Amino acid sequence: MSMEAVSAKDTPTNGNATALQGERPSATIRYSDRVDVSGIFADSITSLVVDAQLMRIEFGVTRLDEMKANSPLTGRRYPACRIVLSPAAALDLVNRLRHAAAVFSQLAKAAPQSQAQSQAEPMKPDYNASAAIEQGCLGP
Repeated sequence: MSMEAVSAKDTPTNGNATALQGERPSATIRYSDRVDVSGIFADSITSLVVDAQLMRIEFGVTRLDEMKANSPLTGRRYPACRIVLSPAAALDLVNRLRHAAAVFSQLAKAAPQSQAQSQAEPMKPDYNASAAIEQGCLGP
């Protein structure tokens, strides 16, 4: 499906000035989870292509070959998932990643202080960090 500009002559005349200006009326969108959609593990980004219309990202997964004595370690990288994003979705992804990067940066700054404590105490999960990461990745 091609996204072509709509000219005023192609727009029905219903007295709506915003339709003539090419603006779309806003819609209320509800999120509905689908339990049949599975998660994909990836350990690398094998390709990222951006053009004027889309952002294409290919995620990869690395599998090591069987280890043999006196042989170098070898492996293969396979595509795990390909995602194609609209410009709006790509911009949303970039903004969320920036927020997540800021959260990780704050956690890294706090890490030297917590390392001194962790040597004296057994390791406990940091629920505050998990919540901060989830909030950053999942949005406001």
